[in-house]
Amino acid sequence: MKRVSQLFLASMAFLFSCSDETTVFKDDLQEDVILENSEAKLQSAISYDKSGVLDILDEETLANKGAGTGKPGDAGDYPLTLVAQVTPPSYRGNNSLTASHVDVDGDYAYVAYNSVGEAYFGAIDVINISNPNSPRVTSRLFYLNADINSIKYENGYVYAAGGVNAETSVRATSNSFIAKIVVSNGRLNTSAGITYGFQQGFNANDVRVEGSRVLSTSGKDGSLTVYNKSDMSIENEIPYDDLRSLDINNNTIALLNASTGISVLDANYQLIKEIAIDSDFGIATKKTIDFNGDKIIVSEGSKGAGVYSFSSGSLLEYIPILIDPEGVDDSDVVTNAVASNKEVILMANGGAGLCLSEDNGNNADLVGIIELEGSINYVESKDDYVFAASGKEGLQIIKLNRPSESLAATCATLAAYSGSSNLNVNQGDDLAYRGSKRFNDFNVNGSLLLCGSWTVRQAANINSNALFEMNGTFVVGRNNRRRNVVVNDGGTVRIEGNLTIYGDLIVNDGATLEFLGEDSVVNIFGSVVRNGVTTVTGNFDDVRDKF
Repeated sequence: MKRVSQLFLASMAFLFSCSDETTVFKDDLQEDVILENSEAKLQSAISYDKSGVLDILDEETLANKGAGTGKPGDAGDYPLTLVAQVTPPSYRGNNSLTASHVDVDGDYAYVAYNSVGEAYFGAIDVINISNPNSPRVTSRLFYLNADINSIKYENGYVYAAGGVNAETSVRATSNSFIAKIVVSNGRLNTSAGITYGFQQGFNANDVRVEGSRVLSTSGKDGSLTVYNKSDMSIENEIPYDDLRSLDINNNTIALLNASTGISVLDANYQLIKEIAIDSDFGIATKKTIDFNGDKIIVSEGSKGAGVYSFSSGSLLEYIPILIDPEGVDDSDVVTNAVASNKEVILMANGGAGLCLSEDNGNNADLVGIIELEGSINYVESKDDYVFAASGKEGLQIIKLNRPSESLAATCATLAAYSGSSNLNVNQGDDLAYRGSKRFNDFNVNGSLLLCGSWTVRQAANINSNALFEMNGTFVVGRNNRRRNVVVNDGGTVRIEGNLTIYGDLIVNDGATLEFLGEDSVVNIFGSVVRNGVTTVTGNFDDVRDKF
């Protein structure tokens, strides 16, 4: 452990803003901010114990009390996989941290942590996600006397919003603060000091960076505070009753006020309009909003997610919480956060899980609950990833496995797959499909070509003298429920793309594996078992050196 300066007790240079309630300072001698320097601890933060194929429980399955996610029926859309989990940071036996917010920029995800209850304790993680098969925690910073509730990266700096006990701090003039921390190549750098700003309110709960400004909201009796990005001096501070979050779209600022609803401001912070929302947002709980075209999606607690027309302010629909799980307190069956990614709408519903819906243009079609553990407190989605903050389960990194544009173009001439989740190709059949589907069982006795993204919950069997060709992504099993891929005598598997097996690859006598192109990737969590005379040809990246 490297101790790097005390947040509120050390000597520091002060810059006072126009508000008597705010103070900005840059300090060089902190004791209560601790940087983790143990590479072993950072590496051990990544867990693959539950990685693999994720099912999605639809309304029918849930109505039958989850009688089995492998039930017969049509193959489902959205072949999601859990890449890995990031274990919440722990410091000297204090295991109270839970993930509270995620921001994604380029190859890195930035994660904020806070603790439940009156004690202040927080942390920040930086995670390298450039290799989807092997995410790495590259930096970790502990705040021993402060919660970190929101985080944003921009141009070499992390901006963290949080809360501190101002009554026990010599320097803090308010509980709510923003920290500006240097980060380079995935490493938080505290040697240059950390610049702070304070604002009124009990807890800073959200932060955005827009041009030369940093905007932050704080909760009860708080404010929207606008900081100068260069030195974190305050440019403007507008009091509000109970702000929970903000979002910015084309220079338009949307604020979620738990007392009234959505307040829409222009670039000069003048009120343009209000969207009235009469929902119980809870006491001192974070709720989020998300722009999706002309729609603005609001997490509204027990009501689920409200979808509003941004231009007219009218309510378009409510997306309900799909389940009311037994043994979960009602206060934890609430929509805490929402996120959208193209047609996908995600709802972090606490103890009711992570819900996925599909925006069809007019309204949202409920797809189901993603097969994750833990209470889902926050969700963020960008590019091909979903990041779900899930209490003691930590941060869960999910891959959407969308086919790339070039792959979609390659597959375009094939028929789209529409059929059973139990795929059986009979001897003599010669089939070819494109798509992105979730299978339950997978058996090939004839000839099959799949182009796109595909997952298999159970085992995959390519039987005697069968041919299976795959261009794209193919994932089988889960690490805590391992399943094998078996290629029997005379069978041929031809791969161009990514093959991941949470189990064994068993290649029997006379079978052939062919890897096409130069970019194929094979990620096998079990073993490669080659019985008798087998043939493996082509170039591929063997992620775990199992060949």
